[in-house]
Amino acid sequence: MAAGFPLSWSLNSALHSPGDAAWWWLLPVAVLCTLYPVHAWRDAPLFPTPANALRGLRQHAPLPAGARIVDAGCGLGAGLQALAQEYPQARLSGWEWSRPLAWLCGRRCPQDEVRRADIWRQDWSTFDLVYLFQRPESMPRAVAKAQAELRPGAYLVSLEFEAAGLPLVARIEAVPGKPVWIYRPGA
Repeated sequence: MAAGFPLSWSLNSALHSPGDAAWWWLLPVAVLCTLYPVHAWRDAPLFPTPANALRGLRQHAPLPAGARIVDAGCGLGAGLQALAQEYPQARLSGWEWSRPLAWLCGRRCPQDEVRRADIWRQDWSTFDLVYLFQRPESMPRAVAKAQAELRPGAYLVSLEFEAAGLPLVARIEAVPGKPVWIYRPGA
């Protein structure tokens, strides 16, 4: 985001004459801060789950009908949509810290329970599967939370980033370069 300041200033300078308002270049910054409040900067920005990235997940993490699944950091809902393809009879929830993204996700996934929430303050113990697409720096925190809160038999699924220290069930790669790590911390 910091690299975007000079870029937006340069672009704005090229598009506007010297007589235009000087605050114009702050508009992209305001939009970014609205989408990603300062509190969320330590977590992953918006990186949608690629289509088909979770294909085959059900074979390695089987769940009964009515199982509870949460996409922790659901963004615009691409992960929820991918999870719905794999688990059509599950009860899906999405948590997103950004108020505008949570609102938009709720519109894209009206069949799911989507709400604005801090994934690190939410209780993971009631879910059969927690899905994350975070950053490598967030994974130790996710491991600690999974070990502390996931009940026996529940899964932690991470797109792209390994959750070192948890018992690995499988690693699948339906989309090249996008591995999906499947863990069962309490098994």
